[in-house]
Amino acid sequence: MKLILKWLLSAAALLAVAYLYSGVTVTSFTGALVAAAVLGALNMVVRPLLVLLTLPVTVLTLGLFLFVVNALMFWAAAGLVSGLNVNGFGAALLGSLIYSVLQLAIDFLLERLFLND
Repeated sequence: MKLILKWLLSAAALLAVAYLYSGVTVTSFTGALVAAAVLGALNMVVRPLLVLLTLPVTVLTLGLFLFVVNALMFWAAAGLVSGLNVNGFGAALLGSLIYSVLQLAIDFLLERLFLND
């Protein structure tokens, strides 16, 4: 139940990103659902590998390079899903920042909601 709710809220967060920032567009809620699933899969599989490979650069930049890694994941999801469009790397960077803040809020709320589990 928690996983399905998080997936739905993540799709809603993608729609919110598209509403708040014109560099990101989502065609429909179905497109947002697919994009949220793809983004979650990329963050689960590819992101840890990228973080490991870019560890020296991340250390040199005091962790700021992780914003670039997040933007790359956001941009890759837009490339794989036809329902999510991102207008360049700058839009992916800003869109991923907004999406990350919304994901933090979702995780906080779900933790509070399912505190007894």
